[in-house]
Amino acid sequence: MDPVKRSLITLHITVILLGGTGLFASIIPLNATDITLGRSVFACIALAIFLRFTGESLFLNKPKDYALATLLGVLMAVHWVTYFAAMQFAGVAVGMIALFTFPVITVLIEPMFEKIKLVWQDIFSAMAVFIGVGLLVPEISLENEVTLGVLTGVVSAFLYAFRNLLHRQYFSHYSGAKAMTWQILVAALCLLPFASHDFYVADQHTWLLLVLLGTAFTALPHAMVASALIYLRAKTFSLIACMQPMYGVILAIILLNESPGIKALIGGILVTSASLYETMNAQKLHNRKA
Repeated sequence: MDPVKRSLITLHITVILLGGTGLFASIIPLNATDITLGRSVFACIALAIFLRFTGESLFLNKPKDYALATLLGVLMAVHWVTYFAAMQFAGVAVGMIALFTFPVITVLIEPMFEKIKLVWQDIFSAMAVFIGVGLLVPEISLENEVTLGVLTGVVSAFLYAFRNLLHRQYFSHYSGAKAMTWQILVAALCLLPFASHDFYVADQHTWLLLVLLGTAFTALPHAMVASALIYLRAKTFSLIACMQPMYGVILAIILLNESPGIKALIGGILVTSASLYETMNAQKLHNRKA
């Protein structure tokens, strides 16, 4: 098979796997912190083995990079905890849609990091996202678990956007697998003191699910991305990644028998469309600068 076609198939499988991570919030009988801790431990081990296999050193170049890796890891830990919490409160489909406000949030906070001005199209995208998120909210009350889940998902999206901008600005000189290894290691160490008693007494089935989440649904996709980008541009990955909420919603409907409702689906279309537009627009601006 042609390497480019094979890489495209690999990317779609990668995005499906990443979209499937939300399912574990429903099928693993642990709280969001415990799930994130288990995911981090097994993903870190798997990625460290991958780096060892490829011959890449685990050490960072400068002492200050370790401090930066720590900051990024803390952000990653809180992002993942709020990600799984959003799914547990609102359901996988709604939580996934709320998370994918992050591309537009990225555009809105990017001027803090780079000399970029917002344009009217960005404001239009933000309005579309706000309307989309509004359609996900059943009532303005944090006593409603779906509303709480949507809010938690948006907080997770903000943390993810902030972490991504810091990573791109100060940590992008490392490979994706190496950068993720360090950040996930920090995440695991941060969350270890907050593990509940249930985490340590979990049954074999729960541990197997945590291993599956950390390896096949976390470490493997990040390794696959590194492989696919040898033949494809980062733009292609960014655009395909925008399909992640669609894959996540479909998996939730098929495997968990969720029924998001017409308002949630319309909100999802608005959020995903705005994310796709901003991703394409960002790539156009990058190409002009290049």
